[in-house]
This record gives sequence, C-alpha cells and structure tokens, in this order.
Amino acid sequence: MTERLDIPESWKVVDVSCIGRIETGSTPSKQNASFYSNDYPFYKPTDLEAGYNVRVAKDNLSEAGIKHARYLPENSILVTCIGATIGKTGIIRKAGASNQQINAIIPSKDVNVSFVYYQVIGPVFQKSIKDNASATTLPILNKSKFQGLSFVLAPFVVQQQIVSKIEELFSELDKGIEELKTAQQQLKVYRQAVLKWAFEGKLTNEDVKEGELPEGWRIEKLGTVAKKKTTKALPTEYPDAKFIGMDCIEPHTLKPSFLYDFKEFKSSGNLFKTNQVLYGRMRPYLNKVYRAEFEGACSGEFIILDCGDVFNPDLLKYILHSRGFVRFANSITTGDRPRIPY
Repeated sequence: MTERLDIPESWKVVDVSCIGRIETGSTPSKQNASFYSNDYPFYKPTDLEAGYNVRVAKDNLSEAGIKHARYLPENSILVTCIGATIGKTGIIRKAGASNQQINAIIPSKDVNVSFVYYQVIGPVFQKSIKDNASATTLPILNKSKFQGLSFVLAPFVVQQQIVSKIEELFSELDKGIEELKTAQQQLKVYRQAVLKWAFEGKLTNEDVKEGELPEGWRIEKLGTVAKKKTTKALPTEYPDAKFIGMDCIEPHTLKPSFLYDFKEFKSSGNLFKTNQVLYGRMRPYLNKVYRAEFEGACSGEFIILDCGDVFNPDLLKYILHSRGFVRFANSITTGDRPRIPY
C-alpha cells in the first residue's frame, strides 16, 4: 500500500513491514493466576500516555506468563489499533508484552527507533491509521492492514539528523511551555492579590503602599523591568521583514489580525525582536499590546519594551492590558493626540 510522495531521491516509501518485525499482542489466560506477577509489564493502550518513555504498566506478567504472550523487547514501538484511542503510540523502555489492541513495531538495526516513533505520531501516519481502520462503531486496524501502511524511510544518517532536530525544537517548545506556566502562576498570584485588595477596600485608594503588597512583591517603575528600544531601519535594509502598524492590531486582542510587508513602505520603521512587547502609545483606551512572536518592524506609534531576563514579557503584556494600567495611561496622556511618556 505504498504511495507516491514528493521526497528526496535517497529516500523511499516502504510498507511498515519493511522497517522491522510486526507483532500483535495477546492476553495470557486470566484464569491462571500464576501468569500474573511483577516480572514484565503487560502494556495496554492506557499505559501509552507517557509516549516517548513508557516504562510502567498497570498490569504485569510473571516469568510463566510472558511465555504465553508475545515478548516485546525494549524500544519496541507500540501502536493502538483497536478502539476509541486508535493511533495512540508509545516506545516501551522495558521489555514486556501487550494485549491484542496493540500492534508493535520492533525496528530493524538500520532503523532509528525515535525516527519511527516521531513519524508514527505525525499527522500523515495517524491519518493513514484512521483511514484504513474498519468503518464500524469500534474502529479496528488488523495486523495485515497495519503492516501494509506506507512509511517514509530515509538513510540511517539522515534519520539521526532528523531526530536530533526534532528533539532540539521540542526542547525549545518545552522551555516555552515552562515560561508560560510561570507566567500563569504569577497571574494566579496577582489575581488572588487583586481579590484580597478588593475586599479590603484598597482598590478604591489612590495609592497602594509597598507594605500592603503580598510577601516578596515590590513596586517598581516600568523602566526598571523593561527597557525602551528604538532601532530605526529602512524597508530597503530589511525587504523580507513583516511590518506591524497600529491598524494591524484590533483593540484588546493582544495580537495582530494581519501584517504588512515592510518593503511596501517608503519611510523607516522601528525594528523589534521576538519576546519584546509592543505597546501602542496612541489612545491608551484602545489597548493595543502585543508580545512579539517573530522579528520584524513596526510603526513609531508603538513603544518597544525589552524585559531581558528581568521580567516575564507575557506578564508585562497582561499588566499593560489591565484596566488599571489603561486608566493610569489615560490619566497622563498629553496633547491633541495622546501619547504615553516613558
């Protein structure tokens, strides 16, 4: 069931059966208690949640039990092929066996285990699993159909390079997730403080004294936690850059709804970098704030703020977006076209 794909010349599309041995799990008789102990994990679909590092199973087999099952060595790739969770996949890091809902791929020596795993959990392979499963209430992809699914096989060295790049990018994503969790935790603490102040009557006071802040908090000027950056550039110097104008950001959305090509403009713009915060100084009540997710250029109507390692840019974005800051910003605007002094 191979198919034509646009792939490099040294790559090829093969059936899954060509990349290793395929085994369908089986369940030793539960009438024989001696088959079940703690010697070998007996993997089921619910045990594959750990994905890349499956090490434990809810049920386990004894030495006698493993002889009545299909032994799977460590680093086998297990794929759920029956039921609502069809397609769920994991790499087992401890040898064991699986039940009949699972088909296992035991890769050949010239196939990188992680390369197989990442391709199996990818959208193309997952779609092929579902497309080839029986169209019944309980979807089933039997061993014959499973081992006939198409698999893109690259040279071994290239497989290793692909895995290294995937893991590098995943590591960056994990770091971003951790930073987001930190920001969310900070916001949670902030919300609790706001509620506390609200019911103590402090939100109606003009000033909040530093001694009334939660433990570990302190009042700082904006310039202490974020530095204003102004780096002017001409469109001819950055012809491939995207440009954000004030009209690109709808009020209160915290992101642009469209972008311009910088090269469309004749005048200069201000360069910004990823994670810098763009704050629309014009008419603060419109509340145009964006934490940059790419490098580009923007209108001079934005103040570009760089938190460095001092402050979380997502938290700064939410603070600048808060009603309290908007009220403050509006109170200090000057001129016919209000601008926020920094």
